[in-house]
Amino acid sequence: MYPAQYIEFLVHFNGDRDYFECHEILEEYWKESNDKSKDSTWVGFILLAVSRYHHRRRNFNGAKRTLEKAIKIFSGHDRELNLLGLDCDLIFPLLTKLLAQAANEESYQTITLPISDPLLLEACIKECENKGFNWGQESNFDDESIIHRHMLRDRTDVIKERMKAMMNKKGNE
Repeated sequence: MYPAQYIEFLVHFNGDRDYFECHEILEEYWKESNDKSKDSTWVGFILLAVSRYHHRRRNFNGAKRTLEKAIKIFSGHDRELNLLGLDCDLIFPLLTKLLAQAANEESYQTITLPISDPLLLEACIKECENKGFNWGQESNFDDESIIHRHMLRDRTDVIKERMKAMMNKKGNE
């Protein structure tokens, strides 16, 4: 009914609050999907996760910029958001509130995306339990592996790919 990666995104977004993982899951899904458009709903979710990651780390400018882009994308996709089981009557005011908090450099607050489809909610809660997460739990500010994930991850593959691309580019010049 819903893509497994979307459920996985929601589980991390509303469960362990690993926004970096949310980004990774949906970026891979988006790249593999037929909809590679930069204004895809999936890109909106990716940007929302990145915004939450930045906000929690007190990077207010990054949080604001990425959230503005997410809102712009979502604004053109009300119907799709509804088909993805979200409550548009609640999500847009929530995003507006988050944007104001980032703009005013207010501290990060945990949010839960408003799911309107009870079957989706049930699937997400069950998957949270399978992973040992609690649906709707507060962010754990003591978990450095989640808070500062971009600085702690192994970037060996990324660096190799960049070097390969640079070498290919030089070979084509």
